[in-house]
Amino acid sequence: MSHQIDYYFSLQSPWAYIGHKPFVRLVSTYDLKVNYRPVLLVDLFSETGGLPLAQRHPVRQRYRMIELQRWRDKRGLNFHLQPANWPFNGRLADGVVIALLEAGLDPEPFLQRAYPAVWELELNLADAATLVKLADDAGLPGRQLVERSGSDAISAAYEQNRQNALDAGVFGSPGYVLDGEVFWGQDRIELLEDALKSGRKPYSSVVEGQESG
Repeated sequence: MSHQIDYYFSLQSPWAYIGHKPFVRLVSTYDLKVNYRPVLLVDLFSETGGLPLAQRHPVRQRYRMIELQRWRDKRGLNFHLQPANWPFNGRLADGVVIALLEAGLDPEPFLQRAYPAVWELELNLADAATLVKLADDAGLPGRQLVERSGSDAISAAYEQNRQNALDAGVFGSPGYVLDGEVFWGQDRIELLEDALKSGRKPYSSVVEGQESG
């Protein structure tokens, strides 16, 4: 019986992009079922005590740039540290993923084009025509998906993903949840693999014999 992973992410997130290929390899290696859950980052950050990038202390902003370079090399990627069309409103792009899921379609062909479209090609994923072309190039009904993405039903699903993320203890992108245990950040993929390989019980924030708080 294969494990299930709840995968919380946004196409806005550089870290979700950096971690996506190794995550896909992990999914294939361990025959995982992935529950894709695009999530609105701005609200998730604010509700859990985080700050948008522009509001962080300059020291933290500078360190983030160093980390991007480290992980670019580590993952063997070639991307722009400050792409021309980032930051952008991820609602429409993330909504396309939800629309794909709603239609019973695999979102991976779209994701594997959309992530590098931002960071490598510097395309604008807030632009409907760009999203239509990316989906079309993946063999998907681009215009139909983008139109559906803007609907109230997709907005409601997007909001439900945010609430599910909070309930699961997820506070950033990417967040991987295995058997109730949260692995936050693409730099936790190796720890996620360790958990899968060992078959251990999930860790909990509540330690036996100690009170929480």
